[in-house]
Amino acid sequence: MIRVRDARGQASVEVVAFLPLVLLIALAAFTAISAYAAHEQAGEAAEAAALALIQGGADPHAAAKDALPRAARARAVITVRGRHVRVRVRPRVPLGVPGLADRLAGDVRAYAGPS
Repeated sequence: MIRVRDARGQASVEVVAFLPLVLLIALAAFTAISAYAAHEQAGEAAEAAALALIQGGADPHAAAKDALPRAARARAVITVRGRHVRVRVRPRVPLGVPGLADRLAGDVRAYAGPS
């Protein structure tokens, strides 16, 4: 039988021991959410560019850029070739793993159909 006096600091030790694990899980969750958001942003921007091509008159590159949040514009690459649009948005990654943002980037292609 364990005495209460012998296990007095055990809970504090367990909490301190598990804090790095909890922090790592939280960072992984924020990374996954950021990657999902980057993909959604890329999809909305590609759709806006394709609609600009379909409607004519508007610059598809500018339409895609305007559809992105201001913070994501610096992390986005917008390519328009003919009626094809490609938008790639790199997420903000809280984990400092080199190349992770490139691997998790949202990459969406849209086709505006025949002219």
